[in-house]
Amino acid sequence: MATEKNEVVTEEKADIAVAEAVQVDIRSLIYVVRGQQVMLDSDLAMLYQVKTKRLNESVKRNIVRFPKRFRFQLTEEETDSLRSQIATLNETSGRGAHRKYLPYVFTEQGIAMLSSVLRSDVAIQVSINIMDAFIEMRRFISNNAVMFERISAVELRQLQYQEQTDAKLEQIFDYISEHVESTQKVFFDGQIYDAFGLLVNLIQKAEKEITLIDGYVDVDTLNLLCKKNDKVSVTIHTHEKTKLSNADVVKFNAQYPTLVVKYTKAFHDRFLILDKKIAYHIGASLKDAGKKCFAVSLLQDEGVVKDILQRLKLETETEE
Repeated sequence: MATEKNEVVTEEKADIAVAEAVQVDIRSLIYVVRGQQVMLDSDLAMLYQVKTKRLNESVKRNIVRFPKRFRFQLTEEETDSLRSQIATLNETSGRGAHRKYLPYVFTEQGIAMLSSVLRSDVAIQVSINIMDAFIEMRRFISNNAVMFERISAVELRQLQYQEQTDAKLEQIFDYISEHVESTQKVFFDGQIYDAFGLLVNLIQKAEKEITLIDGYVDVDTLNLLCKKNDKVSVTIHTHEKTKLSNADVVKFNAQYPTLVVKYTKAFHDRFLILDKKIAYHIGASLKDAGKKCFAVSLLQDEGVVKDILQRLKLETETEE
């Protein structure tokens, strides 16, 4: 009976750990280094709920299972490049900061091997989730092959084989950004990647603050807003019945401060306002961008932007 109880407790702990891991967008932890999709040892340790040091020690004890194509150590140049792009290694972040040694990264095969080395139910289940994330990433790229065809063969080869470390698909975002020429753009259903790229480009134009008016926001909205520049604050005005929870906001602020969510019923349309100066009218909620036909338009009249901000101010004063 005692053995059965222990097994039940172990399974319950594993289920809780896996549930917590699922809340993390594993896709956002996959990066491209030396032309391969990899994950950082510190991110994997977080998902497996062990210390980074313990994870690497377990690997060293079984080093024959981890050839260089499964796991390799980043150079100083690669580490600096990642640090400048992601919060995981940012020195203001708790994870990965002030490490004595250069971090290790694991390829998909190396991550699959980790579950057998760590030898726990949590490790097995988390590894399965990570494998699913890698598969989803490959499916995403395959389903959006048309986007890649728009890039010349030379540019595509550079993206595939260059040794420089870059965050996943950032080069393609840059390509989209450079080709946004008009003040209005229409997206048709299925153009999720194109819509995502344009919205990321707009978000990254903000230097100090972003104001989003969108009645229907969720975690997918935050996945877009996390692309903002450092130290840019975000205020979301949405309906009270939003699918965005307080826990989601807390997790976002832990990595990408500062986000504030306010509630309003005064707006039907969606607006993205940058630095209180530039505003875009968006025909669909950010979370649904590309799922149906919609347009993004730059508001040319500065007076309209001021009117929108004034209405938001009145809404805030009324709540107070």
